Amino acid sequence: MIRGRGNGLEIVFAGRPVAELLPELRARLADGLAFYRSTRATTIFESLPDDAELAAVRAALGEAEILWDGTYGVRELEEKISALGVRYLGTPVQPALAPREKPPRPAPHANLSEAARSLVADFAGARSDLARRRVNGLNGARRHEPGEPSPETEPAPPAAAETSPAVLYHRGTLRGGQSLANVGHIVVVGDVNPGAELLAGGDIVVFGVLRGVAHAGAQGDRSARVYALAFEPTQLRIADAIAAGDDDPQPGRGGPREAFVAGEGGIALAAAGASPQHREVGA
Repeated sequence: MIRGRGNGLEIVFAGRPVAELLPELRARLADGLAFYRSTRATTIFESLPDDAELAAVRAALGEAEILWDGTYGVRELEEKISALGVRYLGTPVQPALAPREKPPRPAPHANLSEAARSLVADFAGARSDLARRRVNGLNGARRHEPGEPSPETEPAPPAAAETSPAVLYHRGTLRGGQSLANVGHIVVVGDVNPGAELLAGGDIVVFGVLRGVAHAGAQGDRSARVYALAFEPTQLRIADAIAAGDDDPQPGRGGPREAFVAGEGGIALAAAGASPQHREVGA
């Protein structure tokens, strides 16, 4: 299991021998290579891996350019892991490493920021109006009158324009350890907390505070953008450009802003909808 934790990743080896889990780890890292590259990771081992398994884990993380920051595990692991130059962090806090049970979900907008909560009614009204117009369109279909061209002789409608990438819509707060991924765009009406991750092939729009990791244009689209009502990200990525949240001296201030690739590849922030003038925040 791979999950976001603080400023990096947490990789859990549990349920099966490490040797059986290694192919799955390599496949997961290969699928999201651009997303995982240059991050830091800690590991948790449910059982005691042998020297060959530890070397294989180190090689897999190295191939993905992930820094192995430390590991949790049984006390016997300390000597083995120290020989590899990796910190031993102690025994896991949880005796069982199975995924924790999810707490009951709160009301959909119970934890939204004030700015995001104000949009919920607008979205609901827009959806209701669209549904009503669809029903009226079906029930109000005009009857064919004598003397009018029959439907068979009426000119065919123009071909539909090419559809834009699909949008993944999420309403509610995204908590640490949760993630959303979509080949198109992602829209979140709520806050994105530290440890949460957004991965989109297109744009990312957050109607709330962005505090987690956001990677737009993940398939190489450098024209993708990240929008949020307040910016306090752990990390921002657009295509192959990266900026850390602490590059911004005034996180969250200045109202709605957008992040985009500018100049020679750095990520810039500007007031949403403002002029092309901007400020570099990292590369």
